[in-house]
Amino acid sequence: MDSEREQILATLQQIVDPVCDTLIGDSEVVLHDLAALPNSIIAIAGNLTGRKVGGRATEQLLELHAAGRLTTRSAYRSVLPDGRRIRSSTMLISDSSGDDVAALCINVDVSAWNELHAMSALVLGEAEYAAPTATSQSDASPVTKEAGELTDIDQLAELILAEVIDHADAPVALMQKQHKVAVVAELKARGFFGLREAAERAAQALQVSRFSVYNYLRELEEGQGDTASGPVS
Repeated sequence: MDSEREQILATLQQIVDPVCDTLIGDSEVVLHDLAALPNSIIAIAGNLTGRKVGGRATEQLLELHAAGRLTTRSAYRSVLPDGRRIRSSTMLISDSSGDDVAALCINVDVSAWNELHAMSALVLGEAEYAAPTATSQSDASPVTKEAGELTDIDQLAELILAEVIDHADAPVALMQKQHKVAVVAELKARGFFGLREAAERAAQALQVSRFSVYNYLRELEEGQGDTASGPVS
């Protein structure tokens, strides 16, 4: 088993740098040898937390491992001591006997994206959805860009859409109508439908027609939307 364990660790060490190079923004990939805890870092790429090979695992990882509760977790959020917000995934790797060998941790600084979202809220906060008339060719009222406002509204639209769908209760391929209505409700609350081509963007992302998106909006306005339980967060 020692040879299998060594092979697993050697293989994982080879992917640390390529994975980190693939990530966008300030990020970090850390590989822990769980047999070497607490100073368990055997490979690291990126400088998000300033740790080095031979460095110590986080207190959270140590506590979870000691309690037998260390598991694979995806896309969870946390805050660094300096206030930066990060999004992380921890993958627990086991050998053929089911014994835990390593933890591969990916950390990405999302502070800049949070700031961009806050700025977009200022731009879009007063936007209102305008239902198209029979002769209208546009899907939504355009946003007028004043000096000092964000210049790439299209990019903002894609960012908001991706974030809302990412936090939905089901992946798009498995969504029922109530999930899609809930996504549209959250987009509407964020002023998304005040942007140009908003309905087309939402329809493409949700794999429905543009007119289905309009129907969802009308149902929400009439208080008849069939929404999923709980908010889209």
